[in-house]
Amino acid sequence: MARAEKTPISIPDGVCVDIEGQRVTVKGARGQLAREFPSCVGICRDAEDAIRLSAREESRLAVALVGTVKSLIQGMMRGVSQGYVKNLEISGVGFKATLKGATLDLALGKSHPINYLIPDSIKITVAENVKVCVEGIDKQLVGQVAADIRAFYPAEPYKGKGVRIVGQFVRRKAGKKTA
Repeated sequence: MARAEKTPISIPDGVCVDIEGQRVTVKGARGQLAREFPSCVGICRDAEDAIRLSAREESRLAVALVGTVKSLIQGMMRGVSQGYVKNLEISGVGFKATLKGATLDLALGKSHPINYLIPDSIKITVAENVKVCVEGIDKQLVGQVAADIRAFYPAEPYKGKGVRIVGQFVRRKAGKKTA
């Protein structure tokens, strides 16, 4: 028995969890998330109003997936109650971001503006033209949107210009030395 199987997942106040076979639906103040999980992991609700997970098979994959499923369900509960936020920072002369409806318009030193279509469940705000805040209830989607925006122009090591996640360390390199 893995450690993840021994401890149940407690359900926080204000969160409603429905389990139908392998489909878990979590509802909270910020919205609703649903996800289908593999059949090798047993999901059930116990008498103390907590969720218990178990491996239905004796394989290493099933035991490993118990911990993964536990983490995903806890992330879903946190998302519908508190939400997730990723802050991005744009640095560079003339680099900026603006919102135009459901599109994020990025000027990143290229010959053309970059238009990023914002997914429906994600909220993006732009402050001071260089600070972008990505918010949502799905942890994976918030991280993917932040990574997509960052991938248009990652922070380069010589001048440090580009898009970076706030708190990310960019190792700087020395420029070319002349003799």
